[in-house]
Amino acid sequence: MKRVAQTASLREATSVAAESLRSSKLRSFLTLLGIILATTTLIAVMSVIHGMDVYIANSVSNMGSDGFRVVRIAFLGNFDPKKFLELQKKNPQMTPDEFDYLQNSTRLVSDLGMAAGRSITVSLESQTLTGISLTGATPNWARLANTEIANGRYFTDIENNHRAAVAVLGSDVKNSLFGDSDPIGKTFKLDGRPFSVVGVAVPKGSVFGQSQDGFVDIPAQTYFQIYGSRTGISFSAKAVDQTVLEQAKDEVRMLLRARRHLRPGQDDNFSILSSDSLVGAWDRLTGAIAATAVAVVSVFMVVGGVVIMNIMLAAVTERTHEIGIRKSVGARRQDILNQFLVESSMLAGIGGLFGVSIAWIVALLVRSFTPVPMAVPVSAVLIGLGLSTAVGLFFGIYPANQASKLDPIEALRVER
Repeated sequence: MKRVAQTASLREATSVAAESLRSSKLRSFLTLLGIILATTTLIAVMSVIHGMDVYIANSVSNMGSDGFRVVRIAFLGNFDPKKFLELQKKNPQMTPDEFDYLQNSTRLVSDLGMAAGRSITVSLESQTLTGISLTGATPNWARLANTEIANGRYFTDIENNHRAAVAVLGSDVKNSLFGDSDPIGKTFKLDGRPFSVVGVAVPKGSVFGQSQDGFVDIPAQTYFQIYGSRTGISFSAKAVDQTVLEQAKDEVRMLLRARRHLRPGQDDNFSILSSDSLVGAWDRLTGAIAATAVAVVSVFMVVGGVVIMNIMLAAVTERTHEIGIRKSVGARRQDILNQFLVESSMLAGIGGLFGVSIAWIVALLVRSFTPVPMAVPVSAVLIGLGLSTAVGLFFGIYPANQASKLDPIEALRVER
C-alpha cells in the first residue's frame, strides 16, 4: 500500500513538473543552455576520440597484432626539433646489408621485408602525374603492408633479383593513367623509364582526406639500381606468434645493436615501432584531450546547475501560495520535495537530450563533409544523459528542501 502511494506521488510530481516546464518554455530553454553546451561538448569529444580510435586501429596501424617496423627515426610523443636534429646526426641509415644480416640471424621473426621510398613522376603518353609515392620493396611487402591485389599479381623474387622493370599500381594511379582499361602487361614511364604493369592494388581509401592509393611499388633491387640504397630504407617484420612479439622485437634490437657495435648503456640509434606503440601514443594524446574536455564540461555543468538552482528557487518563491494550498489539503513534505526534485531533474535531463541530439547532428555533418571520422558511442549518450540528470538532481536538492520546509499557514498568507 505504501509503495502504491509512493508511485502515485511520484507520478503526480512528474505530471506537475512537466506542466510547469511546458508553461514556461522560453525560461526553461534559457535555463538549459549550460547543460546543453556541456552535454554537446562531452559527446562530441567522445565521438571524435571513439571514431579516431577505431580508425587508428583499423587503418593507420596496419602492422597487425604480431607485426613491427624498424626505422631510422620515429617520434611517438611531442615532436622535438632539437632532438630530431640530434637523431639525424646520430642515427645512421638502415642498409640492405643489415637487412640480410637480420634475415639470416633472427629466430623469432617469421617474415622480414625491406622498403625504401621517394616521390616520383609517372606518365603515359600525354598524361603526367606528379607527387606519386614510389616504394621499392621486397616481394613479401604486400603481406607485411596489408596491400591486397585486385588485378594481376605482386612482383616475384626472380623479378627482384633480376632488377626487372615491373610495377604494381595503386588504384588512383591506375585510374588516372589507364581509366577503365586493363593495365596488366602495358607499359608506362616512371621518371622517364619504361615499366610494365603486373598488378593493381585494392583501394585503401584515405587518411584525413589524403588518398592512400596514389602509389607505385617496384622491386627493391630495381629501386636501388635507379636511386641508390643510401637513404630511406626501413624494415617490416612479423613475429612467429603474437605471444612472442616483445621477444621478437628484443631479438631484432639486440642483433642490430651488436651489428652497430653499440656498448651497454648507449641509446639505440634506430627505432622499433609496433601497433601497440602507435595505439599507445594515440591513447596518451586522447587522454590529454579528454582531460581538457572534462575540465570544460565541468565548468559548463556547474554553471548550468547553478542556473537551474536559481530558477528553481525563483519557482519556489512564485509558487509559495500553491505549496501552502497543497500542504493544507494533505500533501506531505516528501511530496513537495519529490515535485521539485523531479522538476529539476527533468529540466536537466531534457537539456541532456537536446545536447545528445545536437552532438549527433554535429557528428553526422563532420563525418559527411570532413575527413575526421566521428562515431557516437552508446556509452557517450548514456553518460551525457546520466550526468545531466544527476546535475539537475544535485542542484535541485536545496530549492526542493526549501519548498518542503515551508509552513503551510505562512505560505497561504503570501499573495499570488
